[in-house]
Amino acid sequence: MATIKDVAAVAGVSFTTVSHVVNNSRPVSADVRTKVERAIRELNYVPSAVARSLKARATATIGLLVPNGTNPYFAELARGVEDGCAQKGYCVFFCNSDDDPAKQRSYLRVLQEKRIDGLILASAGEDAVLAATLAEAREPLVVVDRNIEGLDADLVQIDHERGAWLATRHLIELGHLRIGCITGPVSTAVSAMRVHGFLRAMAGRGIEIPPGAIVESDFSGSGGYRAAAQLLDTVRPTAIFACNDMMGIGALRAAAERGLSVPGDCSVIGFDDIEFGHFTWPTLSTVGQSVRALGEMAALTLIERISGAAEAGAPGRRRLMAPRLIARESTGPLVSVSDVKSLAA
Repeated sequence: MATIKDVAAVAGVSFTTVSHVVNNSRPVSADVRTKVERAIRELNYVPSAVARSLKARATATIGLLVPNGTNPYFAELARGVEDGCAQKGYCVFFCNSDDDPAKQRSYLRVLQEKRIDGLILASAGEDAVLAATLAEAREPLVVVDRNIEGLDADLVQIDHERGAWLATRHLIELGHLRIGCITGPVSTAVSAMRVHGFLRAMAGRGIEIPPGAIVESDFSGSGGYRAAAQLLDTVRPTAIFACNDMMGIGALRAAAERGLSVPGDCSVIGFDDIEFGHFTWPTLSTVGQSVRALGEMAALTLIERISGAAEAGAPGRRRLMAPRLIARESTGPLVSVSDVKSLAA
């Protein structure tokens, strides 16, 4: 690999002159610039990003740390972060913690060693050690999706509680009273807020929740499948609110295996509005906001901190995106006993 000294030898100038041309740090004559640029092309010289970052004290890179890279939600979030960074000339280092707090802390150290300019973090559950570590970090930080207790940082997230309330109210307005809820791990703030929205909607209409109607799982398709199977075999709800779309997709599978039509026998609604939900059969009703837009907002919020557009040391800001109801094919009116009799006749 060619070095700056190789370029200087071919161009017949000093290596400091090459540095001035590459970094535009001092004026050089047009003739000298032409010689240096020709030598760079001939040798296919690539300037050292590390050396340049040490001089400029900036790398134009940010770190993105997510808990589950296989979840389409976080894949879409990453794409949004990348889009936002590209607008401002930043690159992204992507790390996946596999929902493991220890791995999350390890990746955080690696990213800091790479001299990133800032960090976007979707946390892998509760971790008191992580909050203390991040509080001491020098780099600007934006937390997305999942808040971290005890940490004062910019936060970008959707209104989880209102989204769950909208989803549950949609089912109630369709005539459903026996509604099951599939939640993610109760240790996460996201799960707690979404369950709270479900409970608030049910209580607001005075609807009793059957025993066993709230089932804890994980935020995966297989987790949703197992939880929905449990609900359908015991509680037998006429509708299910799944606290994310992947669990909702799992619920569609569980219903199909039992010969139940969706939404005829059981309506299903998810949360997040991931792209995959457009292509299930039936298409999945959901609540949410563009996940890519959420990632883009997180990136631009971080770059505001890095560039100084947001005052350094100022208290963390909370940017809350309003959810919307997206009613598709997986939710429909409750078929009453009288309706069934009329159809049979």
